[in-house]
Amino acid sequence: MSDDFLRKPFSLAPAPAVEEATTSNYTSGASKFSSAPVSPYLNYDSRFLQQAQPEFIFPEGANKQRGRFELAFSQIGTSVMIGGGIGGLAGVYNGFKATNALNQTGKLRRTQLINHIMKQGSGTANSLGTLAVLYSACGVLLQYSRGEDDHVNTVIAGSATGLLYKSTAGLRRCALGGAIGLGISSLYCLYLLAQERGTNSSPKFL
Repeated sequence: MSDDFLRKPFSLAPAPAVEEATTSNYTSGASKFSSAPVSPYLNYDSRFLQQAQPEFIFPEGANKQRGRFELAFSQIGTSVMIGGGIGGLAGVYNGFKATNALNQTGKLRRTQLINHIMKQGSGTANSLGTLAVLYSACGVLLQYSRGEDDHVNTVIAGSATGLLYKSTAGLRRCALGGAIGLGISSLYCLYLLAQERGTNSSPKFL
């Protein structure tokens, strides 16, 4: 048996016209694949491949979403960038306010503005980055210790972050920081639960 057919790409040849309905159906079906590229290196016509949504294959037992450890790096980096932007804007405002009060102009004013921007930008970025590191570390530890990742971990990690961040400022401020972390994490979990309920209750059209 010759294997010349393996060396030649499969081509879409027109079928013989048996009935008018069959020909029209074939023509309409072939037109759907006419826009797909034909590969000369394969032994089949790639126009027969369905253009569907990408499907990802997950290893057995793996989660279909990234865990807290994988998300920690992006969360920390995003927090630092957001903190730098917010601090920079606050530095611009305070710099203009301070230089106008001292009637500074020219190079001296520009230098003072840069100093305010760099000082407040780095300070705010450092603060938000520290909060993100504490929150991510607490979340990862809870996930490994409890063996699951749910909203309970989020609430506990948020509360622990507030407690640890203000732990050196006295008992009262430490408790206040924990309460703020608990409130923010609880609101975030309520928001996620509302989104999940909205997604599950939305009608699905087949």
